[in-house]
Amino acid sequence: MATRLADFRRSLDVAAKQQRVEALEIQMTAANFWDDQDKAQKIISEVNALKSVVDKMVEMEQKLDDAEVSLQLAQEENDMELFAEANELAAALKTGLDGFELELMLSGEYDANNAILELHPGAGGTESQDWASILLRMYTRWAEDHGYKVEVLDYLPGDEAGVKSVTLMIKGHNAYGYLKAEKGVHRLVRISPFDASGRRHTSFASCDVIPEITEDNSDIEVRPEELRIDTFRSTGAGGQHINTTDSAVRITHLATGIVVSCQSERSQIQNRAVAMNLLKARLAERRRQEREEELAELRGEQKDIGWGSQIRSYVFHPYSMVKDHRTNEEIGNVHAVVDGLLDPFINAYLRWELARQQAREASAHNGESS
Repeated sequence: MATRLADFRRSLDVAAKQQRVEALEIQMTAANFWDDQDKAQKIISEVNALKSVVDKMVEMEQKLDDAEVSLQLAQEENDMELFAEANELAAALKTGLDGFELELMLSGEYDANNAILELHPGAGGTESQDWASILLRMYTRWAEDHGYKVEVLDYLPGDEAGVKSVTLMIKGHNAYGYLKAEKGVHRLVRISPFDASGRRHTSFASCDVIPEITEDNSDIEVRPEELRIDTFRSTGAGGQHINTTDSAVRITHLATGIVVSCQSERSQIQNRAVAMNLLKARLAERRRQEREEELAELRGEQKDIGWGSQIRSYVFHPYSMVKDHRTNEEIGNVHAVVDGLLDPFINAYLRWELARQQAREASAHNGESS
């Protein structure tokens, strides 16, 4: 583990990152720092991202030092209790290193961005709408446990219970990098609380995750003539101005049929700006998928069914288990998972995806060699 940590420090050039943080923090103390708010926010975001890596390295090195000191004392005293304590410290260090290594894997173009997460129930009425609301609670808890900020951009309640659709903005460093693992169809098996006969039901809900695209990292151009913009009354909980004016905005991109909406802000102008960012994010995701399909055809690969395929099953009855069908990761406590215990599945997915990528690169290299 000491060797792994030394490799991390060398490959990440932690000293250079620390110097960059110090230089940016000097800029932040300038009297005119907030004169250009967009520039100021970019600097703050860069500082937070760099400090996240530097602080994590300091934390890991402190844990390594504690473990080494504890082991040395145990050897000198030949004390089994001290050996047990050293083992616990070493185990905690390994867990931390594994998590840090996963974070370093998030080097995709948009991995560091905020995530836009949408949930839609499948066929089945109230039962599937309730399942979508359970997933909404699960992702909200996971995000809050990891220090992310959750904003509800659009919410359409179910007829009797649950939700018909919901769009969340999950803000924080690497939010998309982690949550992209959740994209797909989620399957629920349980005794339905809405069935008077107590029968077992299977329900489905889809989760779509795309990165937020800002003006800085977007080359998506949207022409006004390609858009149809409708306004409508918000369906929120009420309050001053809410539900009294047509402040909610729905934008339809005529060329692709993509529809986005936002009703979370107080004014129509703000909702329109958020909806335009959502549209650009969806157009960027569409373009990325088209590129991947073209590459798959060139390679002659058998394409997956796609993101619409079932990725995970949550079984409450006749036994308790959650299983990811891509990685075969399993957890027996389904209640813990729907309470936000998603890290084992996300970590397994990131490692699975990395292995697939390495296999594709090796295959391409072998093809070129031959």
